[in-house]
Amino acid sequence: MDWDDLRVALAVAEAGSLAGAARALNVNHTTALRRLDALEARLRTRLFDRRRGGYVPTEAGEMVADEARAVAPRIDDLERRLLGRDLRLTGSVRVTTAFVTMAYLLPRPLAEFALRHPGIEVEVAESAALLDLSRRQADVALRLSRQVPEHWVGRTLGTAQYRVYARRGAAGLPQRRTPLPALLANAPWISFEREPSNRYGRWMLEHIPAQQVRLRVDMFNSVVAMLRTGLGVGVLPTFVAAHEPQLVAVSATIEALSTPLWVLTHPDLRRTARIQAFMQVLGDAVARDLKEAG
Repeated sequence: MDWDDLRVALAVAEAGSLAGAARALNVNHTTALRRLDALEARLRTRLFDRRRGGYVPTEAGEMVADEARAVAPRIDDLERRLLGRDLRLTGSVRVTTAFVTMAYLLPRPLAEFALRHPGIEVEVAESAALLDLSRRQADVALRLSRQVPEHWVGRTLGTAQYRVYARRGAAGLPQRRTPLPALLANAPWISFEREPSNRYGRWMLEHIPAQQVRLRVDMFNSVVAMLRTGLGVGVLPTFVAAHEPQLVAVSATIEALSTPLWVLTHPDLRRTARIQAFMQVLGDAVARDLKEAG
């Protein structure tokens, strides 16, 4: 049996849907369906019942998924170790990062890398979730975090600072540096609460009085869009505000929100030439832009 087909069967079993499996494997829906159909035809048995609520494994499907689940770590480990011996500056590099870093920090560094290394194809996966480098969901991760997996290797590129911003010239909103307690008590707020369990969400919930919140959003780009309207003030990383001339900083740095930015890879990949080149060139460029943002 073809490992790629077994990988699809496992992904469908774990996701419970063909669409979820396609996303996990980074293939399109048609490719996932074709591989699953081919596997069922080759085995001459149905592996999944197609129901309105999703794909449910049959007894045979459970058996195939269990075997694939047992084999997958060994296949992934072999692929990583073989890739780690690759000394060519060609091939592909898959990067996982958050929406905000892709939109505001990566365009210029990615362009610099592409011009310097035209033989290396870079694929960026924007996701709030941290993709698993051990399972080859990505080769390199660029993450804002105070805690990263201990077994990954890499370096910090600097620290992202956060301030309160308002629309420049907006009536009724502060236009100059104001003490944070005064902003919290008196200004109308755009609150960022994508995950109340994380540091940003907790800070918002703990510090902004509910009566001062005009709107709650769950993405940084939504905060930017609403700040442009002049509805209220909100917190942004300084590297985001550096690209938004309509916004003006109205607070000092909020030290409780300062966060290191990491570039990371799996230990088995750190000697791969294209991974080394990518982490060095992109890392240096991002570190420069992050420092310039203040």
